Amino acid sequence: MKKRGIKNTRINTEVQRELSNIIRGGLKDPRVASWTSVVAAEVAPDLKTCKAYISVLGDEKAQSDTLDGLNSAVGYIRRELARTLNMRNTPEIRFILDQSIEYGVNMSKRIDEVTKDLKPADIDEKIEGDSDAQ
Repeated sequence: MKKRGIKNTRINTEVQRELSNIIRGGLKDPRVASWTSVVAAEVAPDLKTCKAYISVLGDEKAQSDTLDGLNSAVGYIRRELARTLNMRNTPEIRFILDQSIEYGVNMSKRIDEVTKDLKPADIDEKIEGDSDAQ
């Protein structure tokens, strides 16, 4: 059985979309940060398990509190997922913190710090010099 078939990709997308809607609109837990997003969802081919990768904008305490809140509400989230999606099995959800967005923001800040002293003319000369060397 193909792990990344069209059907599995479609299921992953639908689960991700519905998890986002449930977290954004249905959870009343104050521990869950308002800036929580579902980056990806990977449903196993047998539809028994799901890894939901979430991103939380905030410090480490906000991230850990959000994970605690989501893990305590996993029963409600799974029930709402079963209600909105017509699937043979409703997967058991495991929330995993995804650091990729935060990593990208930090890299962007570092690049800006390095290039803030450069003038636009310096950057153009550097680009032209690199293309001439090739």
